[in-house]
Amino acid sequence: MGSGKTTIGKQLSASLNMKFIDLDSFLEFKCKKSIATIFQTEGEIKFRKYEHDALKETLNSNENFVLALGGGTPAYYHNMEWVNQYTHSIYLRMTPKELIERLRNEKNSRPMISHLTETDFPEFIAKHLFERRNFYEQAKQKIDLKDKSVKEIVEEINLNLPPLQLK
Repeated sequence: MGSGKTTIGKQLSASLNMKFIDLDSFLEFKCKKSIATIFQTEGEIKFRKYEHDALKETLNSNENFVLALGGGTPAYYHNMEWVNQYTHSIYLRMTPKELIERLRNEKNSRPMISHLTETDFPEFIAKHLFERRNFYEQAKQKIDLKDKSVKEIVEEINLNLPPLQLK
């Protein structure tokens, strides 16, 4: 959450001349509900099941695309194994401090953190990153984002992509 997956994913897809898919948006379209509504009415466990099903459907398609996952997606239902089996995965790496600074301005628009007090917010971000880092580190490519522009990040990803195997 907050690493710029959507922004970078859109730029990367444009540079590769491919479709861009944001898994959260795809899930909202499939469920005809917002992520926040799913969390509020059905809970996180049901949300993660919907997310897993949407991921499998996306990865099993015959299209070529750049896919941005939700921040928690890799940590549930062996999703990271699925992603690595079907794609070239990329971890957009940031420190807890960098994420806290970036997310502080977006806090109210994000269901996972909007309810947190200013005191609880930094601990929540650090805890989630700590819990998920093992899954993120399984990515085939890791990009440190510190002090890099979106253009620089996309160029670095493109330089390290394996030859694309188009479907």
